[in-house]
Formats: sequence, structure tokens, C-alpha cells
Amino acid sequence: MFGFDSYVALGDSFTEGLNDALPDGSFRGWADRLAELLAGGRPDFRYANLSLRGKMLDEILDEQLPIALELKPDLVTLCAGGNDIIVPGADVDAVAQRLEEGVAKLREAGIPVLMFNGPDTKVLSVMSVLRGKVAIYNTHLWAIAERYGARMVDLWTMGPLHDRRAWSDDRLHFSPEAHERIALKAAEVLGIPVESDWREPWPSEVAPSRWIDSRRSDLTWTKVHLLPWIRRQIRGESMGDGLSPKRPKLVPLVPLDVLEVPDKAQQQAS
Repeated sequence: MFGFDSYVALGDSFTEGLNDALPDGSFRGWADRLAELLAGGRPDFRYANLSLRGKMLDEILDEQLPIALELKPDLVTLCAGGNDIIVPGADVDAVAQRLEEGVAKLREAGIPVLMFNGPDTKVLSVMSVLRGKVAIYNTHLWAIAERYGARMVDLWTMGPLHDRRAWSDDRLHFSPEAHERIALKAAEVLGIPVESDWREPWPSEVAPSRWIDSRRSDLTWTKVHLLPWIRRQIRGESMGDGLSPKRPKLVPLVPLDVLEVPDKAQQQAS
């Protein structure tokens, strides 16, 4: 319908969909939402999501990229490097150069690429210290997109993402509402007509946040999220260890409720 009959998503937890949770405990996320918009209800539209939480850039390029090159879909979305640049002492320029190698391979294969830059973390207490790194990385990403004819979803300038309600408690992943807005923004960049507007303002807050509440939140976040992340970094562990991508094969995008109907009928028959 829109020139895209197949779509492969590459990346880390952002593209996997954390923390846009489904009732069964899995994650939906902007990529699944975008796939639904691209499919437009067509049963022959195919979608694969190879992304996995905790993946570093080298892992994404070594494990996911070759599969995308082999599948040769009509569209690949790529958001990677975020886990690399937040590590203390990371060389942002080197990370960008490595990402460019992946984009170059996809474009040389004739595969359209939709890239995502990093969001502005100004509204996030503590995490705001990453703004400088993210800004430098984003400048590289825009240059890469221009050199290779890739399209860009500019998360940095998305006003609704500058509201703390766009973020989960871990201050690294987006809320379900933010995932929906990002999917709408991606569709807009691709020229896909949608009914909703990602620019829609957030509802007014009932009560403004207080300084003491923010400090308590910082302490809770440090204990629940920051310290475990530091321990994983020291041990060389990842959130994705032992897990597999949620959609490893390029198959038709079929709603979950459609898949469940035959199972129920079969159970009743038996």
C-alpha cells in the first residue's frame, strides 16, 4: 500500500519495546506499532524484530545486520549505539564510525534505512549529564544519514518526549504513550498517513512535583536501576543474556487475537 511489504527492526531495548508492556509480560513498543501502521491490515505484510535489550553496537552489527542483509526487506530501522555511549569513557566518535559501517552495508544492498537519533535527557534528573554525549552522537548520525540517503526520526526535537511522563521509572526506556508517539513520528517520516498526531500535548498535571519527591525518586532510582546496571557492567553481563529476539523471522504480521482463535477452537474440539 505504501511501498513497504516487509520490515526488519534492528537494535536494542528501545526497539524491542521496553517498557511498553503487553498483558502477557512481553513488550510491544514503537517498532511493533509502526509495523501495524505499515501493514494497514494486509495479511501479506511481513515483519521481523531482531532487537534485544542490552545489546551493544558490535553485537547488533555482528548478529542482527547479517540477517537483515540476507532477508533484504523493503525497510530496515536501525537505532544502536546508545548502550555504548553511556558507558563512562566511551569514544563517541568511534561508536559513530562503527555505526556508519552498518548503514553503508545496508544502503549498498539497496535497502532503505530509517535511523533514530538520541532523545534529549534534559528533563531526567541525574541522566541529564548524558546530554553532551548524546548531542555529539546525534550530530554524527545526521551526517551519516545524509551521506547514505537514510531517513531520520529526530527524537531529540520531539517536544512530547521532553515531558518526564514520556519516560519509565528507569529513566532509560519510554512509556507506552511515548512509544505510540514515536511510532507515529516514524510513520510521518516515511510518508505513511495516520489518524493521530504525535504532537498532541500531554494533559495538564494535577499536582506539580516537589523537590523532596524528586530527591526520593533519585534515591529509589539509584537503588533499583543504577546500581544493578553498574554491577552488570563490572561483570560484563547484559539484560538480554539468555533471551532471544521476539520476532526472529520475517513472517506475516498477524494480530495476537487472530493467532489465539485456532488454539481455543482446537482445545474445545479435543
